[in-house]
Amino acid sequence: MPQSSGKDPLWTAVDIAVATGGRMDGAAFQARGVTFNSKEVEPGDLFVALKGARDGHEFVASAFEAGAAGALVEQPVDGGPCIIVPDTLKALEALGVAARDRAPQVRRGAVTGSVGKTSVTQAIKAGLDLAGPAHASVKSFNNHIGVPLTLARMPADVERAVFEIGMNAPGEIAPLSRMVQPHAACVTTVGPVHIEGFTDGESGVAKEKAAVFEGLGPGGVAVINGDNDWAPLLRKAALRQGARVVCFGSPADADARLIDFTPNPDGARVEAEIFGRHHVFSLKQSGFHWGHNCLAVTLMLDALDVPVETALQALSEFQPLAGRGQNRTVRIRGGAFLLIDESYNANPLSMRAGFLSLAVRPVAAGGRRMVALTDMLELGDQSEALHAGLAETIDAAGLDLVHTAGPRMRHLHDALRPERRGLWRETAAALAEALVEEVRPNDIVMVKGSNGSKASVIAAALADMERRQGAEEGAGS
Repeated sequence: MPQSSGKDPLWTAVDIAVATGGRMDGAAFQARGVTFNSKEVEPGDLFVALKGARDGHEFVASAFEAGAAGALVEQPVDGGPCIIVPDTLKALEALGVAARDRAPQVRRGAVTGSVGKTSVTQAIKAGLDLAGPAHASVKSFNNHIGVPLTLARMPADVERAVFEIGMNAPGEIAPLSRMVQPHAACVTTVGPVHIEGFTDGESGVAKEKAAVFEGLGPGGVAVINGDNDWAPLLRKAALRQGARVVCFGSPADADARLIDFTPNPDGARVEAEIFGRHHVFSLKQSGFHWGHNCLAVTLMLDALDVPVETALQALSEFQPLAGRGQNRTVRIRGGAFLLIDESYNANPLSMRAGFLSLAVRPVAAGGRRMVALTDMLELGDQSEALHAGLAETIDAAGLDLVHTAGPRMRHLHDALRPERRGLWRETAAALAEALVEEVRPNDIVMVKGSNGSKASVIAAALADMERRQGAEEGAGS
C-alpha cells in the first residue's frame, strides 16, 4: 500500500483532525499510509473504519494488532488512538480534499472510459515516474471510496498524479472529478458498458463519461478519442468547461494520429504522428486497442508537462497488467501453448479488440487460435444481442475454436458457426475443468470475461497445467 515518500509522515493526528473536523481520542500519532482494509494494514497506517457490507469498526482491533498508528472512526474504540467523526466516508473525502489543497504544485490527471482506463492510468503513471516524484491510483480504485482514498494517500511533495475515475450508475463521475480537480482529463472511449444502469443506454454512458470534464479548471486539457462515435458529444462537454481539446486516433487532424499498429511476438510496432512529428516506437502490448491507448497516454503526459520522448520511453517499457493481456508460455506434454490472460474484465468493445488481435498472432503447425469466454455483465436488456453479436467479429477474425461459459455466453455459443463451436459449460469452473483436456501444444488460448463471471478461474487452471502435469510425471516415475 502506498506510503509517505519521504521521512515526514503522510498525516499527523492533528492534521487529520483539522482536515476532517474530528475529535482526537488518545495519544497523538503519525500515519505513513491510509487504508480501509484491515487485511492490508501496514505498520504506521491510518485505518479508516468505513461502513459497507460489514462495519469497519468490527475490524479496528485487528487493524491495531497489525500495526495501525491510529484509526478514523465514528465511535470510541479500544486498542489505540483515534479521530472520531460523524461519518467516516465524508471524513475520508475531506482528507482527500485536504491532501489536494496542501500540494498546489501537483499537476493532476484523471482518466475514465468504457475500456482501458486502468491500463491507461498505469501507463501514464509509468511516464510520470520517469519525470519526477509521482502518485497514482492502485488496482482499480476508481469509485466513491477509491478516489478520495487515492487523494488521501498522496504525499505532499510529489510533482504529478493521475487518478482513475469509474462509474456504475448515473451521477457518479462528476463529483469525483470535482474532488480531484484535474488539470487534464481523458475519456479513453465510450461503448455499451454498464448500460443496464442507464435508461438511455449508451447515450447515457457517454454523457456520464463526459462529466469527467466538469472537474477541469481554467486552462484544463480534455483528451478524447477522435474515432469514437461520441467524440462530438465529449468535445462539446469539454468546451463548455472552457477546456482545450486534444484528440487521438486516425483522423487527419488528430493531435496524436495513429498511422500503423503492427503486432509482433514481443508486443507491437507503432507508427504515429504526435503534434506534427513522426514517431516509430515499440510496445510490450499486442492488443489493437493499444494503438489508441498509447496515444491517449502521450497526450495526457504532455498535458501534465512530461515530454513526448519520455512518454514513448515509458510506453516501450510498460508491461501488461495482471489479467489484462499478460502472455505466458505453458509447457505441457508434447510441447507448449501460449496463454493470453485477459480475464480481468470484458465488454463488447474489448472482446472485439481481443479477437482481432488474436487473429494476427502467428500460430505454429498444428496449433489453433482459441478463446475461452465467460459472461459479460451489466449489459441490461441488450445482453442477449451483444453476446450473440460477437459471432460476427469471431468470423471476421477467423478464430478456430470458441469455448464459452455462463448463461449469457450460451447466446454466443448458439450463434457460432458449427465448425467454431467449442465447449459450453454453465460455469467458469466447469469449463476450466473440461478445457485442460482440450488444449494442445502450439495452441494460442485467450481467456476473457467479466471479473464477476470468474474468467480468472479458467486462466488459473490453464496456467497451472504445467505444474500439475509435471507433478503427475514425477509421481509416475
